Amino acid sequence: MSKIRYAHVNIVAEDWRKLMDFYVDVFDCEPVSSERNHHGAWADGLTGLPEVRVSGQHLRVPGHGDNGPTIEIFTFDPQLANYERLIHRPGFGHIAFEVDDFEGVRQKVKERGGKDYGEKVTIDIPGAGRLTLLYMHDPEGNIVELQQWH
Repeated sequence: MSKIRYAHVNIVAEDWRKLMDFYVDVFDCEPVSSERNHHGAWADGLTGLPEVRVSGQHLRVPGHGDNGPTIEIFTFDPQLANYERLIHRPGFGHIAFEVDDFEGVRQKVKERGGKDYGEKVTIDIPGAGRLTLLYMHDPEGNIVELQQWH
C-alpha cells in the first residue's frame, strides 16, 4: 500500500495578504516557504483557466510541528465575484481550530473583521467529553469553527 500524508487545504481569497494576516494573528498560523506567483502554460493547464495568475502563500497550522499541514491562501487573476458561504452547501464546509480561550479568540475574530455565523453551543459527546462550538465567518466570509473541550 502506498504512503499517504495530508498536505494542505486551499482558501481562495479576494486579498490573500489580508486573509493571511488574519489567520496569522488570530490562529497563530505561520507563513512557510516562499510567496507564490504562478503563471504560464503549466498554470493554465493545471487550472484550466487561460492566462491565469495565482499568487499567495502557505501557512502552517499550529499544533502539528514543523512538518504539519498548511492552509494555502491564493488569489486568482481573473477572479469570480465572492458569494455568501453557507454551512449546508455541498463541498468544503469549514475549517476548525481547537482553542483554549474561546471568548478571547471569538473577540479577536470579530476585531479582525469576522463575525458569528451561528450560536455558541455546548454539547456532551458520549465517550469523548463536553465540547463548546461556534461557527464564525472570517473577514472574507469563509466559515471557521471554534471548538473548546472541557
